[in-house]
Amino acid sequence: MSTPRPTSAERRAQLLDAADAVFAEHGVTAPLDLIVERAQVGRATLYRQFPDRQAIMRALLERSVEKTRTAAFALRDDDMAFFKLLALVADRIAVSATLVDYWRKVEQGDEEIARARHQMWLVFEEPMKRAVAKGLCKQTLSSKELSLVFGMLGGALRGETPAQRKQLARRALQIILDGIKA
Repeated sequence: MSTPRPTSAERRAQLLDAADAVFAEHGVTAPLDLIVERAQVGRATLYRQFPDRQAIMRALLERSVEKTRTAAFALRDDDMAFFKLLALVADRIAVSATLVDYWRKVEQGDEEIARARHQMWLVFEEPMKRAVAKGLCKQTLSSKELSLVFGMLGGALRGETPAQRKQLARRALQIILDGIKA
């Protein structure tokens, strides 16, 4: 009896997991063959899902937004959700430094990146408003201000190792929280 063949969605997730790991380890210019090898699929499977590197990068960005949205939903009744989501983003920046650096360098006029930034702001909007209403946060941030906060957390990119990046991200987060907490 053979095992069932993975669905297209399962293959896609498998490829994105592999791409995330490969890009974190080797940078975003790593050969796509490393993704194929890590995912243990054929090249055709990769190209059926993602016609090029740009498609992989956009899918990783969309997945990151979706993971944050899922976390926000799980924290929907938590008054500290805004701060916990910021910590989640800080940790993700430290782990996926090369991806974050790539997205920071993409043209500001890129519509898909702008849409993803707006989606992130929407994810943070309600938890942020609740934190302000509860007196935990000084003010609601605009989407540009929240992007600036994410950029500040990106200071973690200066770390040479994952441990250093995580330490820098957590320190940047603490400095930011000291400034926005009521």
